[in-house]
Parts: sequence; C-alpha cells; structure tokens
Amino acid sequence: MSSIYDFEAQSIDGKTVSLAQFRGKPLLIVNTASACGFTPQFGGLEKLHQTYGSRGLVVLGFPCNQFGSQDPGSNDEISSFCQLNYGVSFPMMSKVDVNGDAAHPLYQWLTAEAPGLLGSKAIKWNFTKFLVGKDGRVIKRYAPQDAPEKLGADVEAALAA
Repeated sequence: MSSIYDFEAQSIDGKTVSLAQFRGKPLLIVNTASACGFTPQFGGLEKLHQTYGSRGLVVLGFPCNQFGSQDPGSNDEISSFCQLNYGVSFPMMSKVDVNGDAAHPLYQWLTAEAPGLLGSKAIKWNFTKFLVGKDGRVIKRYAPQDAPEKLGADVEAALAA
C-alpha cells in the first residue's frame, strides 16, 4: 500500500468507506476511547472539524478498546456517547484494534509510515493522532497528550500544501 487512499474501513454504522473518497484532503486520524482521561479531546477534535472541515480537513475517529478496556461498548453505544457528550459530527469508524496481529491494516500502515518515539511502531495509548496530507502520505504523528487545539498550525500547513 502506497497511500492512505488504498485502504477501506467500516463506518460506525457498518458501511464500507473507501478512504479514496478523501483524495486531495488532509486527514486527521485518531484512535479514540469513551472512558479515557483523554476522552475530552473529542471536544477539541470536533472544534478542528468545525473550524477546518469546510476547507477540506477530514477528522476520522477509530474507537479502540485495547488500552485499559476504555471503550467496551458497541458501535451504537460509542456513536451515541460521542454525539450526546461532545456533539461529534465528524465521521466515526467501527471499533478496531490498532496494535498486534489483529491491528486494522490502516493502522499497520500508519505506524510503519510514522513510527513513534524511539522508532516504536506500537500505538501507546488512546488518542494517538496522525495527520495525513492531501497526497495521502503521513505528515506527522502526535502523542495522546498532544491536544487537538495545538494542531492548528500543522492543519493550516496541510491545507495550504
């Protein structure tokens, strides 16, 4: 796989989503959880979506239950939680694994393209973020503690590229 556009994922309501539909738009891909200390970042992600979505940014949330079992609910429960508590209107995908043998192929590619600290490919925790450029290549990987509100300059640069 050479770019993000070679992948598909399942939307939170079970429909197949070809990431090729986002060709030419920057993407912010985030593994999320509903019961994590970083869960309030949903608000910041939604703000990025509201601020930059009309200019092309696509935020994609991928629920994951691999870290402290902090997203044990069904896709329906996760969707309701995100909408009710944070007004999430950006696309949410079906729950995935981001590490290990069962990791979603997209996450296998993302972590190979943008390793973490000291070259580690593993996702360390919920709310690890990947900014992907209009060309479908990873620009930058962000740690869970990197607040969405701090990504504005990088998003602006990705939109301008």
